[in-house]
Amino acid sequence: MELPGLAFAVWMLICFYASVGGYPNGKVREACTSMIPCHGSSPQLSPEHTITVNWTEFKPGDSIEVHLSGPVFEGFFIQARDAEHLESPALGSFMLADRRVSQLLTCGRTKNSAVSHTSKAKKKHIKVYWIAPGDAPKRVQFLATVVKKYKTFWVKIPGPIVSQPNALSPTTPLHATSEAVSTSHPVSYLSKPGDDDAYLCVGEDHRIHTITAYLKGRSPPVLDSENALEDASWRLADGLLQCSFRRSIRLPAHKERFDLDASYYIFLADGEASEGGVIHKHHHQPLITNGMYNITGLPQDIGGSRSPQLIKAHGALMFIAWITTVSIGVIVARFFKPVWSHSFLFGKEMWFQVHRMLMLTTVMLTSISFVLPFIYRGGWSQQAGFHPYLGCTVMALAIFQPLMAGFRPSRHSPRRQLFNWFHWSTGTAARILAVVTMFLGMNLTALDLPDPWDTYTMIAFVTWHVGIDVLLEIHSYCLIRKVEVIEYDRVQILQSLTSAEAEGRPFKQIVLTIYVCGNIVFLIAFLAAINQI
Repeated sequence: MELPGLAFAVWMLICFYASVGGYPNGKVREACTSMIPCHGSSPQLSPEHTITVNWTEFKPGDSIEVHLSGPVFEGFFIQARDAEHLESPALGSFMLADRRVSQLLTCGRTKNSAVSHTSKAKKKHIKVYWIAPGDAPKRVQFLATVVKKYKTFWVKIPGPIVSQPNALSPTTPLHATSEAVSTSHPVSYLSKPGDDDAYLCVGEDHRIHTITAYLKGRSPPVLDSENALEDASWRLADGLLQCSFRRSIRLPAHKERFDLDASYYIFLADGEASEGGVIHKHHHQPLITNGMYNITGLPQDIGGSRSPQLIKAHGALMFIAWITTVSIGVIVARFFKPVWSHSFLFGKEMWFQVHRMLMLTTVMLTSISFVLPFIYRGGWSQQAGFHPYLGCTVMALAIFQPLMAGFRPSRHSPRRQLFNWFHWSTGTAARILAVVTMFLGMNLTALDLPDPWDTYTMIAFVTWHVGIDVLLEIHSYCLIRKVEVIEYDRVQILQSLTSAEAEGRPFKQIVLTIYVCGNIVFLIAFLAAINQI
């Protein structure tokens, strides 16, 4: 009497295990239609992985190389479907490039019509070959499901659309690569205009292909399978790539491209393309016009910059603060205290007033400059490496210095020596870190001063500053050595020291003048470089 109940329990256990246990061996035929893994959770949005192909045109029997790549993932499932009916069954058949990481599956009546993983081993890239069937529709789109972890997966990531010749414009390049987009719409059509219209000139095998694309935010360009360009021509000589093309000012509504009888900002970027026409992210900030440009108007030079104005201001203010004001302020405090001890400004010794004014200016400029990248980025930058971390440290030390100075003990207090040591060590640490931070910041994409000019110039400035510092130290030492050992009383020693300092005053003032002029030259060089980018 209990056997049926036992059988029912075992059957429920098997069903439950099958529904939540997943498919670490890639046998996912149950997901052929929905492409959804049985993991008991909802799929993620905004895919991290992309599908690319080496051809956008095919004929029945042709082989197309398909790549799936992105951050490390465990499982995947790839199909090709009719681009006009994405709920239709998988079509065509696949061949494997590496049987260790991928396997063929039969979905519906079509043998080898899907590809999946063989194990949960970590992977970043999959390559397979798709064979176009004899009854293929005019337009075919690749779809992929990717499992990053058991509960983290994406379903039906849209890939590129490939088309038969009679479905393409005659100007469509034959060899191009398409990227996936985070939308359920086919990549050849837009439900609304993209963030940017893009026109690409891609060099491959000593030829240039002109391609239309669109970009959404900071995502890779999504290439059109229907090219809207005409009369494309190109020239490649001495490593210089030139291309020209024509495009109708207005295109049919279904193309959803921008009309050209309006004003736009223009971006110009250059980068690398690998074999197969795969476009890589450009290493330099794009050249961006200073204003909106009427494309159909008369040609004019409206200028442009590779660096946003806020980032340029950030770099300029930091150079002023840590090349000019802080350096001069330190020199004055270290070597001009005895020289200007009897000169007063606003009721206090002149050296102290000059030093305090320059240091407070440094703190003010650093504080203003500090907030500009956060305004531009809208938060913390994940691509700036150690630069922002060191910058925050420099900012903290710069603010700590005047706060500590506010609690300075009196000149004859026993704690004055301890304060002097802390004040010197904090300031020195801030200056060293500031130089390192500027070294790192000069080559970031958002600023990217000319390399290696920027590195050599910064090394030259550091050498200049250290050289002047050493020269004044040697001069001060020589003045002290000139004071003979006085055997009488302390008054005579002090008189001798005062006389020696008076003797060395003209030399120090000449050196300070030369130092200030040299610092201004370095500052102008850096500011001019920032202005040119």
